Amino acid sequence: MSADEGGAFEEVVRAVWGARPHELPAVGGRAVGRFTGGGDALVLLPDYRQTVLVAPDGDATAVANTAAGRAFAAQRTVRDAADVLYVPLTVQGDRVGVLGVPLPAGDPPDRLDEVADVLARALRLADGGTDLYRRIRRRTRLTVAAEMQWDLLPASAFETAEIAFAGRLEPAYAVWGDHFDWAASGDGFTLSVTNGMGTGTAAAALTHLAVSALRNARRSGGDIAEQATLADQSVYALYRGERHVSTLLLDFDYATGRVRTIDAGSPRIYRLRGTSAESIGFDAQLPLGMFGDTRYAVEEFAVEPGDRLVVVSDGVHAARSPSTGEEFGGTPLQNALRATRLQKAPEAVGTVIREYVEFYAGGEPGDDAVVVCVDWTGRGVTGGA
Repeated sequence: MSADEGGAFEEVVRAVWGARPHELPAVGGRAVGRFTGGGDALVLLPDYRQTVLVAPDGDATAVANTAAGRAFAAQRTVRDAADVLYVPLTVQGDRVGVLGVPLPAGDPPDRLDEVADVLARALRLADGGTDLYRRIRRRTRLTVAAEMQWDLLPASAFETAEIAFAGRLEPAYAVWGDHFDWAASGDGFTLSVTNGMGTGTAAAALTHLAVSALRNARRSGGDIAEQATLADQSVYALYRGERHVSTLLLDFDYATGRVRTIDAGSPRIYRLRGTSAESIGFDAQLPLGMFGDTRYAVEEFAVEPGDRLVVVSDGVHAARSPSTGEEFGGTPLQNALRATRLQKAPEAVGTVIREYVEFYAGGEPGDDAVVVCVDWTGRGVTGGA
């Protein structure tokens, strides 16, 4: 790398990190344009459904069958016929968007991927300092309940050497009480999939309370049993058993592949291993908030390298076809799960959501839904059930 190339790269870095949150797409686009010698680059962000990529001016590009969409879905750089290079903007598996880079003749600069990495991280941080990115991402107005849920959500994807995670909500613009939460540490990964009772803002507020209690216990060092206990007490204290929250808690140990779990309600977990897809059953325990003094028992199972776990809420597995009455949680879900075998976690979640929506044959789902996927690599040799 020449001194000139190094200086040009540092200029981009300074411009990106020096930009105010709402100015970052424009400032970053101009800086990348100077770096490549082409025109200004364009930042494209996925909408809440991840079906289109949206520019700051509102112009949308479909994810399906476009160069920008292929870059986003396949997580690789794609050049289109107009010599625009589309580079994924990704932070530890979280797909922030795509950078469209007009190119002059010849190959792109050697450090363009590093530039994209810097811009992706800056965009992720800038999201907390402005409403711009949330306005860009919505293609229609969110309900108040959906606004509450999206504000509560962590990143929709995460990846390390040991694990890859992705999650989605449906309907993205009108979700009620369904939710997922996760936290990673140096030793493991904790996941909760939650379904608050009811509809609208009442369900969203119920879920918000339960998730906040789970987080409070987790961040205070409590294990999943303590997390469930505090959430149970918190929900009961407010609703006195009239409302409750179904939750599945999972705690992965990177070193051993052991997964500690509490099944407190309706979310179901499926394991794909090789060519088989099977439901993993646990002892059913009471949903959070029914009595306020429930003692939650922790169970364990093991994952092996190459395993995929998919968790779905009852809005998915209990959904029924409006024409035939068939339950999606039977053969249709099994087929959808097997169809994801060669896909990365975010595409796998998208496939299950797409099959779930198509299952209604144009009708409206009767419940909201959450789908999460965990791909396990791990560190050590695993064993057990």
